[in-house]
Amino acid sequence: MTAALKASKHTVYGCYAWLILGTIVVACTVALFVTPGLDRRRHLARWAARLFFFLVGSPVKVEGTTIRESCVVIANHSSYLDGIILTAALPPKFTYIIKQEMTKIPVAGFVLQRLGSEFVNRENEQHRNRVARRLLNAAQTGEALVFFPEGTFDEIPGLKKFRLGAFGAACRSHKPLFPVVIFGARQKLPANTFLPSPGSLSVRICDPLHPDETISAEVLMHRSRKIILQHLNEPDRDQPEK
Repeated sequence: MTAALKASKHTVYGCYAWLILGTIVVACTVALFVTPGLDRRRHLARWAARLFFFLVGSPVKVEGTTIRESCVVIANHSSYLDGIILTAALPPKFTYIIKQEMTKIPVAGFVLQRLGSEFVNRENEQHRNRVARRLLNAAQTGEALVFFPEGTFDEIPGLKKFRLGAFGAACRSHKPLFPVVIFGARQKLPANTFLPSPGSLSVRICDPLHPDETISAEVLMHRSRKIILQHLNEPDRDQPEK
């Protein structure tokens, strides 16, 4: 296949994928506006996410452990698709913890709010503390939480430094923590790239870690990070420079 033909196929696929996503987002936004009940809205979002990936030829394959309990999930972060991928892959009972900047994106902000997401201002310590207290209360009352502990992503492959929030929530609530590995998102829609590419997507749900009084948030963070790195096949970007 010539480079020109390959580029043309990529452009056609990318435009098709955005058309499908735009259509589903518009329909889903209207449905979320009129649908009562958080549980119903989350089931709707899961169905919409699965439909999108099916129509673009990348149904999300889920491997590993089945989640049946209130818990904390952490996952690697490499693409804007990650949240949609986890919405398609996980049970429709999770509260997603997302950076506050997402509220400034009109449609995305509205959709995330209707799905019960929590938004965190990472630069404001008082706001972080308020959100942390709400999340601890939510976890203790049976909510399931999803974090991307890297906080952000870029075009460079590798697992970035983790923030402690997810691990503190798991330790204080004594909820199991499931490390989750997302495969294929970086290749499908990398950072600083407009058009998505064809490609498979999969999610591996690793066996849970069970925090207790003898395990600190830092220890839990390092253990879960090691598990993700064992599966991810990307470098550790939190290594000190030599």
